[in-house]
Amino acid sequence: MSLHTSDFNFHLPDDLIAAHPLAERSASRMLVVHRASGRIEHRWFRDFPSYLQADDLLVLNDTKVLPARVVSDDGKIELLCLERPSDCQWRCLVRPGKRMKLGRSLSVGGISGTVTEVFANGDRLLRWSAPLDLHQHGQLALPHYMGRPQEAADLERYQTVFAREEGAIAAPTAGLHFTPEMLEKLPHAFLTLHVGVGTFRPVSVEVVADHVMHSENYQVTAATAAKVNTAARVVAVGTTVTRVLEHLHTAHPAPRIAPGPHRGATDIFIHPPYQFGAVGGLLTNFHLPQSTLLMLVCAFAGRDLVLEAYRQAVAQRYRFYSYGDCMLLV
Repeated sequence: MSLHTSDFNFHLPDDLIAAHPLAERSASRMLVVHRASGRIEHRWFRDFPSYLQADDLLVLNDTKVLPARVVSDDGKIELLCLERPSDCQWRCLVRPGKRMKLGRSLSVGGISGTVTEVFANGDRLLRWSAPLDLHQHGQLALPHYMGRPQEAADLERYQTVFAREEGAIAAPTAGLHFTPEMLEKLPHAFLTLHVGVGTFRPVSVEVVADHVMHSENYQVTAATAAKVNTAARVVAVGTTVTRVLEHLHTAHPAPRIAPGPHRGATDIFIHPPYQFGAVGGLLTNFHLPQSTLLMLVCAFAGRDLVLEAYRQAVAQRYRFYSYGDCMLLV
């Protein structure tokens, strides 16, 4: 029987959406789901190491979030810089798009940009008169559900402590809970997937299988691939890590992924009844109703069990979304 998007719905009171981070990264609550028994526990993220087994490997996403949101000097046009084909070009999401037709220009920080191509999905390619420095002119594109502009604290807190490969629009939020002190005590490896704007786009089809997944660029080093293949169990920190490892496993299933390095793009869409081959544990934040991220989690632990966990999280007043609490599925 086909699953419908509405099968992944749940009610979330607005006051449970975390608009700001906690004072301490590792102070989050952690809901633990035991897949085999169906047992649900309510713990704290500081308890996370106690759930790891000997020879487990954490895999984390070391992408770094760009301040990709810029506003034209006249304040009339907002750009979300998605991809840089060259030093003086950016592919952008433009609002309002009707003002920026082919050949139209604007300026940001005195640098002129002209639309040289309009893509089928509405994105614009702009050529700039000089390289556009996002760190000087841009702001973080915080998720819309935070309902606020960037604040000074976001420059640090909407970034993992291990972020190093610049290129993401959004943070890999499961990694936001880690401190350097916790991480250095745990066996871990990194891969890179640059989280794009597609992570915020809703599923607009009725039947889940009809959804067309967005594509995101990834990179896995040979050293990380070797660690993944020799670990007793791989615990993915976030849905982004899960997508990369499962994408590579689908292409080359033995032992988990082909020996590295790997570089490419993935549009893998993981939803029930997907069978996981590379990932044996998952740490993730709580996700939006009817989202592809929630569908991935439901594929990992079963829709009924995950939705019951979400029901309990709401009842226990967990904090939701990017700056919210987390869930460990083992």
